[in-house]
Amino acid sequence: MSDDKRVEARKQAHKRGLYPAPLNEGRSRNMQANRGANTKPEVVLRSALHRLGYRYRKNFRLDLESVKVRPDIVFTARKVAVFVDGCFWHVCPEHGRQPTTNEWYWTPKLRRNMERDQRVNAALESAGWQVVRLWEHELLTTAVEAVVAALNPRTEHVSDINASD
Repeated sequence: MSDDKRVEARKQAHKRGLYPAPLNEGRSRNMQANRGANTKPEVVLRSALHRLGYRYRKNFRLDLESVKVRPDIVFTARKVAVFVDGCFWHVCPEHGRQPTTNEWYWTPKLRRNMERDQRVNAALESAGWQVVRLWEHELLTTAVEAVVAALNPRTEHVSDINASD
């Protein structure tokens, strides 16, 4: 789609009230730059897991009976699905905030995101998958430990080994 067509389609969507018009061009560029996949926290976590010898699929589509889902990191053989959730988009209890502009659009959208996360978790768990949800602000070591614990539930953890010394 050409840039002109994209701009015109966006204007038509604004007129129909599908989503709000951007406040300014800078805000528009900012929102367009948001990624759905390969965010910095995901890439850093994947790199750390790869360095530890773990192999995975990224953004691998899982077709479950009731839902189709693309976890950020998928360990297919071990049936572990990892999501790295953005604080704004998934309403982090620590950093999430209520939008102050265009609340009519953002409040329901963020609520739908949270509801979708719950549906996805339930569908994956009922299909025998283990779900690991991490916030983008979590320390890398904490995130890696959570994933490794899900992948190796019967092994001792570093903190357990250090505590016994």
